[in-house]
Amino acid sequence: MRFIKFLLWSLLALICGLFLALSGTALYLSPALPDVESLRELQLQTPLRIYSTDNQLIAEYGEMRRVPVSFDQVPEDFINAFLAAEDDNFLRHHGVDPKGLLRAAAELAQSGHIQTGGSTITMQVAKNVFLTSDRVFSRKLNEILLALQIERHLDKQQIFELYINKIYLGHRAYGIEAAAQVYYGRSINELSLAEMAMIAGLPKAPSRYNPLSNLERATVRRDWILQRMLGLGMIDQEAFDNAINSPDRARLHRANPDFEAPWVAEMVRQELYERFGDALYTDGYHVYTSVHSERQIQAQASLREGLMAYDRRHGYRGPEARHPEAAPEQAGTLLAAYQTLNGLLPALVIEVADDYAIARLENGEDVRIPWSGMQWARPFLSINSMGPNPTRPADIMLPGDVIRVSPQDDGDFALQQVPAAQSTLIALSPADGRIEAVVGGFSFSQSNYNRAVQAKRQSGSSFKPFLYAAALDHGYTPASLVNDAPLVFADEHLDNIWRPQNSGGDFLGPIRLRESLYRSRNLVSIRLMQDLGIDESLTYIERFGFSRDELPRHLSSSLGSLELTPLQVTRAYAVFANGGYLVDPWLIERIEDRHGQLLDYARPKITPARLEAERERQLAYYPRLSSSQVTQEPELAPQVLDPRTAYQINSILKDVITRGTGGRARVLGRSDLAGKTGTTNEQRDAWFSGYNADLVTTVWAGYDQPASLGRREYGSTVALPIWIDFVGAVLDEQPEHSQAMPDGMVNVRIDPTTGRTARPGSSDGYFEVFKEEDAPPPFSELEAGGYTGEGASTPLELF
Repeated sequence: MRFIKFLLWSLLALICGLFLALSGTALYLSPALPDVESLRELQLQTPLRIYSTDNQLIAEYGEMRRVPVSFDQVPEDFINAFLAAEDDNFLRHHGVDPKGLLRAAAELAQSGHIQTGGSTITMQVAKNVFLTSDRVFSRKLNEILLALQIERHLDKQQIFELYINKIYLGHRAYGIEAAAQVYYGRSINELSLAEMAMIAGLPKAPSRYNPLSNLERATVRRDWILQRMLGLGMIDQEAFDNAINSPDRARLHRANPDFEAPWVAEMVRQELYERFGDALYTDGYHVYTSVHSERQIQAQASLREGLMAYDRRHGYRGPEARHPEAAPEQAGTLLAAYQTLNGLLPALVIEVADDYAIARLENGEDVRIPWSGMQWARPFLSINSMGPNPTRPADIMLPGDVIRVSPQDDGDFALQQVPAAQSTLIALSPADGRIEAVVGGFSFSQSNYNRAVQAKRQSGSSFKPFLYAAALDHGYTPASLVNDAPLVFADEHLDNIWRPQNSGGDFLGPIRLRESLYRSRNLVSIRLMQDLGIDESLTYIERFGFSRDELPRHLSSSLGSLELTPLQVTRAYAVFANGGYLVDPWLIERIEDRHGQLLDYARPKITPARLEAERERQLAYYPRLSSSQVTQEPELAPQVLDPRTAYQINSILKDVITRGTGGRARVLGRSDLAGKTGTTNEQRDAWFSGYNADLVTTVWAGYDQPASLGRREYGSTVALPIWIDFVGAVLDEQPEHSQAMPDGMVNVRIDPTTGRTARPGSSDGYFEVFKEEDAPPPFSELEAGGYTGEGASTPLELF
């Protein structure tokens, strides 16, 4: 009896000692433990996602791929797979599973080191959120204490939801939804039972049990999980047999966007970084832009084809490298150094026949280039000359050449080359300034320099309409005559003499203002700035959104010698398109947090014509606003130009297309289009800016390091074809939309020779549009000699 009592007392003392030890340890560690209540507000690191206005993914930024899901969104088989793999007693224990801990202790006693930690899902949540992965006893004790606290504060669904969204599953995938997309390219509710079990096997060791790294080992773990699910009654025998016999088709699915718009994405990223800083990459913002996927895709395609067409006109510069001794098997190694640029694939020529060539791509595929796909390649000699036409493939390429190819509709490939020149396109809505499309260059992979918003280039004749608007607001009319005659400027302090010329070198004498603009006569522009005064002209032109610092105080400014970005030019042309209002370009439509809560949305300055539509747009956002946000009436853009002047400029710029330098655009068959070409000295910059009342688009082309595009290249030959291709596709089947004639204007039939009212019965008169106060008097007054000029300026301005 004494011995039995001794054993009982000893056992009691041991239990009390363990209890006291555990209690003491808990009391010692508890003050240093984090507050588990913070789990309710835990913000999982989630990448920034940028979308088009039609909800197509443009880009994703962030180190972690994570798409949080709620417990209700997880299929039951997925839940069961994780429970079978990690913690089948999860729904019954209170954070700690004694059996699991005892099993881990037994393994430690037998092997002398920790093999499994005996962790429950709750303990793994505690470790993943609050602790490190170091396998030490103090961390395990903290893990246990935190797990007990977590179970008191959160229910099982909340704990499981944290677990499946927080856990790392390999290849930058955090959480099960990201893993499903990374390995199988589908969402969790689209996976098979076998695929769910494969993902459930990853938490144990994402690098070792990864189907991409070690399919055999990963399949063994998958099958073990399926066996556990069968033994636990989670699936039946038929489901088990089907799953275990399923081959795994996992492959790496990168976070590919729905369409390419890299310059749009970078513009958004830069703007948001100024607002959110580094949190931009982790807080899960969803940003919706103003660009529509179809318009953006068309912009990129139009620029690509137009720039490549220009490049081919000047000949083939030869292969990018030559490796005459290279074997076909070396193609993969040799081509690894070359990026695919805007669909132009690097390839190694391995065979040249009489009427075709064979080239090998980096992936080992051999492609055929027929003679028809390469016969364009006359040798490039200089920007203004080419060699003779090739007569056979061997005149163009030889085995071992590294070339560029692109697939054709018939299955063959065509020889290409990366353009040496660059181009950019930007389009916006003149009613509210929303950016509809932006392409910053030929290929973002080649250069992420955004020429649409960063490149300042001489604007050439595309600047002239702003000067002509100044003239129209200072007494000139479209019928005013200005002398297109030679001018010579000498500087008494320098030896320089400036003799400006028209592009064709000719002079037309007295010419109407309308004709001088649509025919882009340089001497007339200079005379206009002389008459108005340089300072007065530039002060007036500032109203189009230009900074005075950007406007050189020199007569050459009248010819577009000042340097502007394509975005600045497009914004300025919008003033003509919308009837005189200066809108601010914007790209971000709205910003949402990871939960879809609206954080902010665009409130652009708009034209009166856009007012009702903008009210409706903002009203749709009001129910989603937080109490701290204040609703407001849409703000009108400042009116910077008399709508009558805008109408007159529009009328003249329509003539640029119907009878002037933009005549190629007549192919579109629309009467609502207006625009202006621009070409700088030595053809270094080529421009076209054009619009109707719905869309303003500017295209620029040139070399990053200014150089001639060729003596036969102009805005009408390089930039305009790109503009036509884009605008024609975007406005196809859309009704024509021109600015309505504002009040205070009249149409008067005038004599094209004198610019004054036409004689009754004359055959060559035409109708011109005038402001009422500037309209010429009736011919009867002129004939009677009764016109004094008071109340109306004469259209004759010869000087």
